[in-house]
Amino acid sequence: MNILLKPIVTEKMTAQGENLNRFGFIVDKSANKIQIKAAVEEMYGVNVVDVNTLIYSGKKKSRFTRTGQIAGRTKSFKKAIVTIAEGDTIDFYSNI
Repeated sequence: MNILLKPIVTEKMTAQGENLNRFGFIVDKSANKIQIKAAVEEMYGVNVVDVNTLIYSGKKKSRFTRTGQIAGRTKSFKKAIVTIAEGDTIDFYSNI
């Protein structure tokens, strides 16, 4: 099971990474905090101090087209905010 699906690279998460050593990841919905901590430590070689998780529910969306109204739903996902130890850092751009 792949726990870490993708990192969150936004202006807000970049600022938190620089100031508070917090980094965000989209994770598997069935993963718990212990599994997330182990996956981040194994993949990036850092010491994880704290893990906070959030579950976003999918939103209903609709749009109007020439043929009528189309209704649907966005996917729900789980987000993890990982705080790492002072002095450690994660570089998302090194793999590019």
